[in-house]
Amino acid sequence: MTESNNQQQVMDTQIQVSIFGYELIRDMLLPDLLGKDHTQVIYWAGKQLARKFTIDTQEGIGQFFKEAGWGELELLEQNKHEVKYVIRGEMVTRRLDLNKDATFQLEAGFLAEQIQRLKGKTAEAIEEQKKKKEILITVQWDK
Repeated sequence: MTESNNQQQVMDTQIQVSIFGYELIRDMLLPDLLGKDHTQVIYWAGKQLARKFTIDTQEGIGQFFKEAGWGELELLEQNKHEVKYVIRGEMVTRRLDLNKDATFQLEAGFLAEQIQRLKGKTAEAIEEQKKKKEILITVQWDK
């Protein structure tokens, strides 16, 4: 087996990680470590992740969300200066059930940076809603 085949095999391997372990780090440990500004830091961390994982299509962004375990991303609507997404799924529901104050700033930052790169304009995202076990994120960019 060649080195290239070994690398591909490693990339194709999916390892299951405990959801509880993920929640401990994301919703309990990080906010304690980062303090009162944790939501802003996590937002910027999402932007940094997007710089490392550049994606060229809306479909690719949705696929990244699935692979990252962030939930199912759906583009709801788009106009000249903003796009609205909804994130839903088992992981989103579980996080909100266990922690009503769970934030989705990592996802918001990631979306803002991906859209900024795709549009070529400065973009920021707002986490707007936590109803019906769904998260609404609006990304707006400069005119």
